[in-house]
Amino acid sequence: MPERIAVVAAGGTGGHMFPAQALAEELIRRGWRILLATDDRGALYADKFPADVRISLSAATAGAGDPMGMARAGVAVLKGTLQARAIFKRMDPAVVVGFGGYPSLPSLLAALSQGRPTVIHEQNAVLGRVNRFLAPKVREVACAFPTLEKAPPKVKARAVVVGNPVRPEIRELYDQPYVPPEPGGRIRLLVTGGSQGALLLSELVPQAVLRLPEDIRARLEVQQQTRKESMDGARKVYADAMVKAEVAPFFRDMAGRLAAAHLVLGRAGASTVCELAVAGRPSLLAPLKIAADDHQVFNARLLADADAAAVALEDELTVDSLAAALNALLRDPDWLARMSKGARSVARPDAAEKLADLVVRTALG
Repeated sequence: MPERIAVVAAGGTGGHMFPAQALAEELIRRGWRILLATDDRGALYADKFPADVRISLSAATAGAGDPMGMARAGVAVLKGTLQARAIFKRMDPAVVVGFGGYPSLPSLLAALSQGRPTVIHEQNAVLGRVNRFLAPKVREVACAFPTLEKAPPKVKARAVVVGNPVRPEIRELYDQPYVPPEPGGRIRLLVTGGSQGALLLSELVPQAVLRLPEDIRARLEVQQQTRKESMDGARKVYADAMVKAEVAPFFRDMAGRLAAAHLVLGRAGASTVCELAVAGRPSLLAPLKIAADDHQVFNARLLADADAAAVALEDELTVDSLAAALNALLRDPDWLARMSKGARSVARPDAAEKLADLVVRTALG
């Protein structure tokens, strides 16, 4: 097969970039070259992104009630679209794949204007604003969850459920058994924050751990992602609780930490939910209240309906309620084992392969 180029357009957050990276790695295994189109924020998550070429396109977003901001965003997107058109004309990609978020918009608009094959992938259980705009126009729509809220009926009818591509090191966890805590043994709690809304968990979790019964605290080891400004406070509380804790703004070796965790506490972003399913890890999820269209609540339902996760809504979350939930879960290894089994029952470990199949069919179709 002659050399073919796929444009992968993603940016903004790890929730967009990590599935895009998993697709890129799978396409490379099939002999494709990758052009990554992203923005400055996306570049923060792209240190290991396997692209032959990287381009930064002009793009912006604005709230519906900000006419001046919307005008500036429109100009930025137009500029980015013209940039992409020029690059695509020179490099002639066979397909353009967008992962949602405003950084993907210029690439998809450029591809549509040139009649190139296009695919979008929606990571969340709710179709995002950019993908909602693009879905009726692109050739193929792929999605991660069996439900796709906010999608027009015609789009929902033709959407292909492939799952959320996960990084290879996360995929490997699917084949590793979950081992619950042994009676009287160490209990490992992993706390993730996500790129938004981490302040609540940063401050609430240490206080909740402090209120756990002494017999649980004596066995507990905590690894917590937290905001830099909350690190010193969290460390002090854990020290007062006499709990061994590692506190850091970001954990890069997430696969290893997931593999070791008995319970994961975090938000309900799409990547988090799907990685927990593939890894088969029990979880306590606190969906981000300000997430657009409440999409994290819908994401969390995938695991909650499989009895794989407990869900604590922000409006109902207090130090006492979180401590009670943690206490109930951490002292019941049989419950944790059942949750692990439920998580794996809804996992799609082959999502990267399924999405790559769809991308290749679209490109060659």
